[in-house]
Amino acid sequence: MESASLPVPGAHGHEHHGPPEANASSKIDRQTLGILLFIVSEAMLFGAFFASYFFLREVSNPTGAWPPEGFELPKLVAGINTAILVSSSFTIHWALEGARKGNRNAMKMGLMLTWLLGATFLFIQINEYAHIGFSARDGAFGSIFYGLTGLHGAHVFVGLMLLTFANIRAWRGHFGTKAEDHLGVEVPGIYWHFVDVMWIVVYCAVYIL
Repeated sequence: MESASLPVPGAHGHEHHGPPEANASSKIDRQTLGILLFIVSEAMLFGAFFASYFFLREVSNPTGAWPPEGFELPKLVAGINTAILVSSSFTIHWALEGARKGNRNAMKMGLMLTWLLGATFLFIQINEYAHIGFSARDGAFGSIFYGLTGLHGAHVFVGLMLLTFANIRAWRGHFGTKAEDHLGVEVPGIYWHFVDVMWIVVYCAVYIL
């Protein structure tokens, strides 16, 4: 009785060494997944700052007045700045829709307007710091105000850098109509929407409530 021969590893093709290759999901690409995971980590960072803000508001303010006496916030200017940043969410969406539909003019105009609106927001915030009348060294409120708004301002700056690269690539004709061809617009767009949402929360918590 003949015994069945066992297959010899590597006899019918190249033998694979090491761990298996990572399985790429067909539903979401690695770049989009990466930015989403990064946003989750940044949301946790903002959450820590918000927890500190509300803790200081409840513990270090026995009079109940907020902001504490001697501090005055420019609510009107901040409201206008909020409208500017929220408008940029619509322009970045316009840019992405233009990229998806092959409308290169809409994509380029949307990216450029988003960058301009973001730069305007950051300029107004810096100007607010210069004229607000207190610094980060003026008590707990000064520290947490500059910490929270400054953290958001840093994220706006990072977003402007991403938009700068997206604008340069758009004007050079790098983006196509396929899903993988306009990730350079979609990924900064996701980040920019996150920045806008975070500012709405900051504005409501610091300037309104």
